[in-house]
Amino acid sequence: QVQLVESGGGLVQPGGSLRLSCAVSGRVSSIYVMGWYRQAPGRQRELVATITSGDITNYADSVKGRFTISLDNVKNTAYLQMSSLKTEDTAVYYCNLQLKWPGVSIDYWGQGTQVTVSS
Repeated sequence: QVQLVESGGGLVQPGGSLRLSCAVSGRVSSIYVMGWYRQAPGRQRELVATITSGDITNYADSVKGRFTISLDNVKNTAYLQMSSLKTEDTAVYYCNLQLKWPGVSIDYWGQGTQVTVSS
């Protein structure tokens, strides 16, 4: 079965950088969307960035120009490079993989990793 394991979270000062990783195992489809979401206390989960199997990226306006999503298909790992971090970026970050099979799409989620931006 498909599993996603996240790592790389931690405490960073405003203006700092952090890279999150999402390692994928199991059988995956050729057509997919990989994404990063985040959830702050008292708030709903929100989209941060996505990348498709066709290498099309999409970013939330709040992170555009600061965050970069990427894939390493050799290591089967997705990354979220975060720069110029703000206190508003503090949240639990979740990796998401949507596999598109003929006639059906299936979502998988990582366990979440805490990112805290504070001085």
